[in-house]
Amino acid sequence: MTKILIIYTGGTIGMVNDSLTGALIPFDFKQIRQNVPELARLNYQLDVHSFDPILDSSNMDPVIWAELAAIIERTYNDYDGFVVLHGSDTMAYTASALSFMLKNLSKPVVLTGSQLPIGEIRTDAKENLITALEIVATKKDGLAMVPEVCIYFDYQLFRGNRAIKYNSEKFEAFQSPNYHILAEAGVNLSFYSNYINPNPSDELQVQSRFNANIGVLKLYPGITPQAVQGITGSSVDAIVLETFGSGNTTTAQWFIDSLQDALDREKLIVDISQCQGGSVELGKYETSKQLQQMGIISGFDMTFEATVTKLMYLMGQDLSNTQIAFLMEQSLRGELTA
Repeated sequence: MTKILIIYTGGTIGMVNDSLTGALIPFDFKQIRQNVPELARLNYQLDVHSFDPILDSSNMDPVIWAELAAIIERTYNDYDGFVVLHGSDTMAYTASALSFMLKNLSKPVVLTGSQLPIGEIRTDAKENLITALEIVATKKDGLAMVPEVCIYFDYQLFRGNRAIKYNSEKFEAFQSPNYHILAEAGVNLSFYSNYINPNPSDELQVQSRFNANIGVLKLYPGITPQAVQGITGSSVDAIVLETFGSGNTTTAQWFIDSLQDALDREKLIVDISQCQGGSVELGKYETSKQLQQMGIISGFDMTFEATVTKLMYLMGQDLSNTQIAFLMEQSLRGELTA
């Protein structure tokens, strides 16, 4: 019998209406079969690990990511895969972080949640949960069909480190602007094998140290020296620079000088585009050529969520800035197209 561990961290999916107050309150997810009776028709052994206390996803941080990775590592040989129930707001961050922490992953880790509580008549929670379980259970030639960290939401399966939450009101809350979906749920489950990472031959390795001392500098027309230097002159170890188009910035000398000063103080700077689709191409235009010459790191087509978590992950390892800069521009878990 297929064995799946459901890890319940919190989020809308685990809420029900309080009969007295009408407010949304969390329920004990060990009672999952009572709330989703359809699970009885699935021939799986389902075990549940609930966080105590449960968390709003806005409170997620690297400590909790490490706890999630530790649960998966500790129970890895006991289950065919894992479903992580998680609030949608920071789901893409957690999925990205897990993808980097779980090296040589050969079992599915599927994050899902919902836009409406599981007790609502029109809820999307039941479909998301049931299909996530079916995806985890699917094998081909005895191996997991999707040996990756993924997000399943509204009939689509995304690579976790390629997904973004783009809408707070639609059931279709997630998109993968720079990478094909991994599977689609219609009358049948359709898997797009060409886009799925191959099963690794090596054993799982879990690396869960992070350095979260990162600053974010998002450019806009008219940005002032004070605003820029508030980040470049701070004590952060690295900066994610959100630029225009394919990686372009103002060429004002004060701005270039601010970046150079940060680089001289051994800060890492990663250039990603503010556009959801497309890639950074340093040197394509005059406005990014100088960045390339200075040694600014290209984030290529990584999402903001993947860039931040990858940078935290690499900075948490015993690596030099040169090694981190090199690895930031390499695909470690399928997070970028160089």
